[in-house]
Amino acid sequence: MTHNPIAIFGEALFDQFPDGQQVLGGAPFNVAWHLQAFAQSPCFISRVGRDAAGDKIRLAMQAWGMAVENLQTDPDHPTGKVQVTISNGEPSYEILADQAYDFIGEEPLDSDRQFGVIYHGTLALRNRASAQALQDLTARPPRQFPTGLRHTHHPWRYQGKVFIDANLRAPWWQKETVSQWLDKAHWAKLNDDELMHLSLPQNTLQETMRLFLEQHELEVLVVTCGSQGALAINQAGELIEVAPTADLTVVDTVGAGDAFAAVLLLGMQHGWPLPLTMERAQSFASALVTQRGATVQDLSFYRPFIDAWNLD
Repeated sequence: MTHNPIAIFGEALFDQFPDGQQVLGGAPFNVAWHLQAFAQSPCFISRVGRDAAGDKIRLAMQAWGMAVENLQTDPDHPTGKVQVTISNGEPSYEILADQAYDFIGEEPLDSDRQFGVIYHGTLALRNRASAQALQDLTARPPRQFPTGLRHTHHPWRYQGKVFIDANLRAPWWQKETVSQWLDKAHWAKLNDDELMHLSLPQNTLQETMRLFLEQHELEVLVVTCGSQGALAINQAGELIEVAPTADLTVVDTVGAGDAFAAVLLLGMQHGWPLPLTMERAQSFASALVTQRGATVQDLSFYRPFIDAWNLD
């Protein structure tokens, strides 16, 4: 069975550490990296500067087998960077303004391309240019409306499902704007702290999730809770809870949420039941935290999952 590709829209950047180390990342980039390893050939839509860092990102993608035709080059703005500082062992992040990923344009995208899922975060939408590009991408009039994709509240969503992965980074988000993007989504993923920032907290986390799902007319809401695992709720009221693998040797938790999101997208794309999707997402995220960094540059790491999930 063939599927329309998954589109991943958003930032590719380098985390710059005090010791001079640069680590390639950005939540959408990390998600696209995993999906490429899972043989999904995602369409990664981003923008880098005309600089050495941009060249590094393009080369890294090509070496991993990723398509680069929608990695735009910006002549005026630098490739995204985040300054990381360490204080008492705890990292803090300074997300720089006016980076190339803030200026993603819609023009180079193939106007006839149909996507099964469009994934985006919130950081790359802080700038009007990239926000407009995503709006244009999701709202393009179809040549023909596929059966079963039209929603009564969202009649323009012919492209497939829209998945928003909230990544609230102060001061680069506003509640009203994020809420508007949530209203356009079918699936949403956020952590428990982000849920409390964006919702009216109820007596329990589960009640808060139910209200949030209803308010934004979501099909599925997924809330990650760090070492406690994750919860999901759907329109049928089904609540699924998953917990990390016991006795994990955690190396670092960087990118665990992105690993989780990548497998949620796999589940959407392949029609897996929600409980199975959540179980597999937690399993992969648990494996990732035993590795250093948000991505793994060794396909053998992915092979057990590819085999178990019949992804070849």
